[in-house]
Amino acid sequence: MLQNSDQYTHYATLTAMLAPAFFLTATASLLLSANNRLARIIDRARSLLKELHTLDDPLQRALYEQRIALQRRRSLIILRAGQLLYGAISLFVGTSLAVAADNLLAHRLGMLPTVLAALGVLAMFAASLLLARESTLAVKAVNEEMDHRHIAKRE
Repeated sequence: MLQNSDQYTHYATLTAMLAPAFFLTATASLLLSANNRLARIIDRARSLLKELHTLDDPLQRALYEQRIALQRRRSLIILRAGQLLYGAISLFVGTSLAVAADNLLAHRLGMLPTVLAALGVLAMFAASLLLARESTLAVKAVNEEMDHRHIAKRE
């Protein structure tokens, strides 16, 4: 049977290992959102490419090529955000494992668990900034298309 102090250390270690799980949940949610957005971007780019092949007017073609370029920028931003989020997940899992290993090794890992957690949070923060940037580009794309359709209807 565990002594009270050993039992306390055991529960403290388990609690410390679970703390990154909250970040894992948030990161997984952002990753799901990013992957859904990427799928929509790909669908839109394919649609624009299909429409581009039917256009003969050089001005219309140039407009569609600009739209496709914007979708490409958006997809690259989402890709980077997703990579950062996968990295954050790895770092948070690594944090949990480092906490357990640190306890087993009589706290010889020093700041490693804290550094892993901090890097995970930084990766999540950077990904959030990229997702915000991509959202801005998405709104820009929609507004541009609405403005263009409004002008086209008047002509």
